[in-house]
Amino acid sequence: MSDILDRVQPTPTIPYEVARSVITPKDYASDTVHDAFRWLRANVPLGRAELEGVYPFWIVTKHADILEISRQNDLFHSGDMPTTFTSIEGDKTVRAMTGGSPHLLRTLVQMDAPDHMKYRVLTQSWFLPQNIRALEARIREIAREHIDRFADHGGECDFVKDVALTYPLRVIMEILGVPREDEPRMLKLTQELFGAGDPELNRSKSDRSETSGAGSLQDIQATIADFFMYFKSISDARKANPGSDLATAIANGQINGAPINDLEAMGYYIIVATAGHDTTSSSTAGAVWGMCQYPEAFARVKADMGLIPGLVDEAVRWTTPVKHFMRSATADAEIRGQKIPKGDWLMLCYPSGNRDEEVFDEPDVFKPERSPNRLLSFGYGAHVCLGQHLARMEMRILFEELMPRLKSLEFAGTPRRSEGAFVGGPKQLPIRYQMA
Repeated sequence: MSDILDRVQPTPTIPYEVARSVITPKDYASDTVHDAFRWLRANVPLGRAELEGVYPFWIVTKHADILEISRQNDLFHSGDMPTTFTSIEGDKTVRAMTGGSPHLLRTLVQMDAPDHMKYRVLTQSWFLPQNIRALEARIREIAREHIDRFADHGGECDFVKDVALTYPLRVIMEILGVPREDEPRMLKLTQELFGAGDPELNRSKSDRSETSGAGSLQDIQATIADFFMYFKSISDARKANPGSDLATAIANGQINGAPINDLEAMGYYIIVATAGHDTTSSSTAGAVWGMCQYPEAFARVKADMGLIPGLVDEAVRWTTPVKHFMRSATADAEIRGQKIPKGDWLMLCYPSGNRDEEVFDEPDVFKPERSPNRLLSFGYGAHVCLGQHLARMEMRILFEELMPRLKSLEFAGTPRRSEGAFVGGPKQLPIRYQMA
């Protein structure tokens, strides 16, 4: 016992303004949050934040600590407390709405063992590398359609709006079985859900940055209700007439020999439909942003198309679309010499881990040739992203088709990021280009 006490250090409290930056959507839009993360890694790599109106929580900024917590899924749960950062008032409101649960939605993200793996296997085979290879020809067709339209823009466009948003959306909607004419509706609802902290994207078009950092719960609840109504009709149709799409697998899924209920099915549809394209859209735009900001990176990829897989991984690292997930300790634990009491809440800060100077050389610089690239963007352990192989393949195919046709690339205006402390990425990316 004395050895443990000697190892454990006094709990450091993170300065108010630094902790506040980590939960402020506008700081992610301006990229100033990286100043806070840089300071934390150097001075308080694992510390406790105490802010008015929120539960005390640990801010985890180092790559090694995020990995250590992520691999111990029994010790650090996803589902016992809110899985994304919220205020005390927000948590109480959600629990009142749900009869005690801290989650408006219960998806794979909010599940722990044994439920997590039981639900994960319902669709896991759809996203295995050997199975998604069968989709490559169709994805390449979709990529070419988008690049042909890109070429028709006459040398200037907003890459986010004109390519990055719609390309991954088309891919995942075809896999899921959503009709093409409903894709704009899915995009709008996804932006409302993940962009709840951004006044240009959320449902009410309101500035929510000074509330919970996650946006208005009323707006989010209304968006989820719209998703539920839409996918309920799809689910009923697939139960009556099963097809060969992913919606059929979800609608007819069984857990412990019994069909999953509507609430569980709707949560599954929503996480696949939203996370299945939004984060890929952000990373795809992030690759183009990186090559505009670092023209030498564009030149290197043009000269060596073998760098495209590296371009993909570097874009996912550099952009880091998912900013955090929360965990809670199921027992007393020790991380980096700090005693984490049972029940404490921890924020895993992926953008910080992805720019940890101990792991990445010149972490703020966009380097397609970076190797090894130990990015954290897809998570780690039991909760590693189900669609990571599909996302990488989509991006690889797009740039395999785009780069040979692209002669030059530069900013045509000021790019902008979305305001989001949970999920976010490029919101506007005006570019000027020449086709070869």
